[in-house]
Amino acid sequence: MSNRRSFIKTTIVGVAGLNLLPAINTFASGVPSAKADSNYKLRFALVSDGHYAQPDTDGDKFYSDMVEWMHKEHKHNHLDFVIVNGDLVHNRPDLLPLVKSKYLDKLPVPHYAIPGNHDWADATVWKNVFGYEDKYTVDKGDIGLVFANTADTKGKYIPADYNFLKASFEKFKAKPIVFTILHVPPHIWMPEEKAIFIECPDIIELLHSYPNIKAVFHGHDHSLDGVRYTGTLPHLFDSHFGGSWGTEYKGYRVVEVGLDNTINTYQVNASQNPKMNANKL
Repeated sequence: MSNRRSFIKTTIVGVAGLNLLPAINTFASGVPSAKADSNYKLRFALVSDGHYAQPDTDGDKFYSDMVEWMHKEHKHNHLDFVIVNGDLVHNRPDLLPLVKSKYLDKLPVPHYAIPGNHDWADATVWKNVFGYEDKYTVDKGDIGLVFANTADTKGKYIPADYNFLKASFEKFKAKPIVFTILHVPPHIWMPEEKAIFIECPDIIELLHSYPNIKAVFHGHDHSLDGVRYTGTLPHLFDSHFGGSWGTEYKGYRVVEVGLDNTINTYQVNASQNPKMNANKL
């Protein structure tokens, strides 16, 4: 096992968009639009880190903006669903029902949520609010989605449930595409990240054991909006739509799966602050 782990080299790539063959560097304004009848098997958005009720922040504005962005995205180019990848609230699990009813239920399409380290939620809390536990799968025909919690009710980072992940990947092993959603990444790419990520070699090895796992999506680090790799497996981040720190802009990530199973993903600078590649001529 240790020999097998040793060949999983890690790479950092800072791009905003990615075609999960070659990478492209683009924000939403540079991505060709398509209508709802385009040739997609699946098109969805990922948002994370709303941090509702963080002191000295305007959580209602964060969420109102995000819901408005999703309505615009859906109107512009059909979405099938939205994934909310953790830290919905800021150390206030009692506010999760409010966030769901006041904002998430107002999204134009279904949503799937997973806890982050600031949600202080376990399976019981999550099921009481969302109707499903803190680890689950979603079957979308040729595409499988696997969600798992990476924190406990005190906010401590924990590895995702290995046995659950393995059983889920086995269940979906005949599908051409599987996406995994984990709020806290299971790998430390740089020494300074020891305080914010966790090293889970067993999880990384498991992810690499299934060739149909095409990407892993993370929130948690608001300053990251690109892709990093373990071996050839992309780990994608989506910046943040709330909270008091991170990228100057707030945004989200779009994922598109074509009829031929090609996968394209890009980051959207939704707040347009700052504007990207702006020039006065």
